[in-house]
Amino acid sequence: MEQIIKEIEQLREALRYHSRLYYENDAPEISDYEYDRMFYRLVELEKQYPQYASDTSPTVRVGGAALDKFEKVTHPVKMGSLQDVFSYEELSDFIAKIDENDEYSVEYKIDGLSVGLTYEKGKLVLGATRGDGITGENVTENIRTIRSIPLEIPYKEHLIVRGEVYMPRAAFEKLNLQREAEGEVLFANPRNAAAGSLRQLDSKITAKRNLDIFIFNVQESAIEFENHDQSLEFLATQGFKTVYGHKTVKGIEKIIETVKEYGNSRDSLPFDIDGAVIKMNNLARRIETGENTSTPKWAVAYKFPPEQKETKLLDIQINVGRTGVLTPLAILEPVFIAGSRVSKATLHNLDFIRERDIHIGDYVTVQKAGDIIPEIVSVNEKKREEVKEFNFPDTCPSCGEKIYREEGEAAYRCTNLACPAQALRNIEHFASRDAMNIDGMGPAIVEVLYNEGLIRDVADLYYLDQKDIENLERMGEKSAQNLIAAIEESKKRGLDSLLYALGIRQIGKKAAQSIAKKFNDIDQYYTLTAEDFCKVEDIGEISAANTVNYFSHEKTKEIIQRLKNAGVVTVYESAENQSSKFEGMTFVLTGTLPTMTRNEASDIITANGGKVSGSVSKKTTYLLCGEEAGSKLTKAQSLGVKIINEEEFLEMVK
Repeated sequence: MEQIIKEIEQLREALRYHSRLYYENDAPEISDYEYDRMFYRLVELEKQYPQYASDTSPTVRVGGAALDKFEKVTHPVKMGSLQDVFSYEELSDFIAKIDENDEYSVEYKIDGLSVGLTYEKGKLVLGATRGDGITGENVTENIRTIRSIPLEIPYKEHLIVRGEVYMPRAAFEKLNLQREAEGEVLFANPRNAAAGSLRQLDSKITAKRNLDIFIFNVQESAIEFENHDQSLEFLATQGFKTVYGHKTVKGIEKIIETVKEYGNSRDSLPFDIDGAVIKMNNLARRIETGENTSTPKWAVAYKFPPEQKETKLLDIQINVGRTGVLTPLAILEPVFIAGSRVSKATLHNLDFIRERDIHIGDYVTVQKAGDIIPEIVSVNEKKREEVKEFNFPDTCPSCGEKIYREEGEAAYRCTNLACPAQALRNIEHFASRDAMNIDGMGPAIVEVLYNEGLIRDVADLYYLDQKDIENLERMGEKSAQNLIAAIEESKKRGLDSLLYALGIRQIGKKAAQSIAKKFNDIDQYYTLTAEDFCKVEDIGEISAANTVNYFSHEKTKEIIQRLKNAGVVTVYESAENQSSKFEGMTFVLTGTLPTMTRNEASDIITANGGKVSGSVSKKTTYLLCGEEAGSKLTKAQSLGVKIINEEEFLEMVK
């Protein structure tokens, strides 16, 4: 047993050593194969001798048992955000207002997810997301899977540090290739992928995502540091991977020079940045300078303009959307922008193409709007040689029916309700979480069912046979049973959910609920006029006309009848025990909520007698605020509107 214990300890020490070389110094001494061989030998020994297991062993990196939900955590030290500036003039003004003679730390602004790590007696005991800065989520099990985070440190006093979890570009590309091969929805960018990976209830999934972290701040410690540089040096001695590329400089010119240097290095970095952070180096001077309501006065974030690249426009294809709109799609020579490979960009409509004088074969400048959606911003006419003008076809590329452009509209449309392209997307929308909420009926399953000829419209979902589903690839008896049960359960959603699920143009969830309350039986809709629908709150002339048009088609009548025959509820039944807790209250929602979508929160509000508004005003009762809140939060603070988080909101509902 002494030999076993010795081998376990030697393996742990060796794995920690080689992890530090790989993740912190980028200087591995052994191959991945050798590392893995040692790792799985340790796994085998700990499984065989569980009495010698340790919560700081490198083996905890593979993840543990899945959780039901994340616990809420109150941060002892507020994890605030920074004021953004978007020009060097704004940056100069900010520095001049404080003191340009001070020393400033300039750091890469890593595009990831902010977390706090707590250590007690040298051991990692808590990892929590930033949340709203005051309350976050306990993601300790997922944090433990990140190999660059030390599970044990030499410093044995209480310590809280703050860092940015991110997904390296190479890991992001690999993850999206896997998801594409498996028919799953791709992540938009590494930041979204990192956030989604860190918030997995199953830490084994997080462990496979190859997340990384930079630690950039000491939040709480018994050590009194004189400046930020000293705190970073201390963090490095504890085995933390500290913020990359940090420089301490003095003077506005030197600060701007460093920010420009960081901006020019974006392409060469193995991770995404969306700006630079500039903060006072002297910690005592930070205290003197003070804080604003929600941001420090001693620090600022310079946000880089969207990254732009030139590439060639190879072709323009037509994409038929769920509502029949034909959208031109630019097919590009692939180019790497803002953390991902871009090969397509929307061209919106023909007017957009003509205004920018875009031709097939042009060299175009591409950027990502909000660092997410690729778009063409300009054409390099000097490089124009053999090009071809684009024109819309006369017929729909999906079904061959004639297309139309309504007067006053930019969009061309296919109005054929049996159009295959529309049918597929209509079914996906119909089954989605905010519509009929058929659990397990994601885009990949819908596509398989459609391609196998098992469904052609939304009504077909309710006539599926379990045996047909069992025979599909990657399905089985249990999966088929679950899917049939979910379809059966969706029949009870009610008229308001059904109306929204049908995908009528410009009829959103709120409008569908208003219509259902006013006209509570779907059979009425075949005879109602646009004037009738205009009497409904939240319904305008265009929405009313679209609704009348939708219910005038014979195909609609056929689908509705088949839904009724299958037992789908087509009447509106208001709950007898509906609460009036929020009567007279108006809520505005902003940011990403931890456990629910905004639509789900809106449903709870309206079910309890409250109203949901899209903008903040003096009449707003509460701002329900999630992570990464925008301008609504600022406005609510200026108007003195009460701001609540999801936890407080759910307490109000009880």
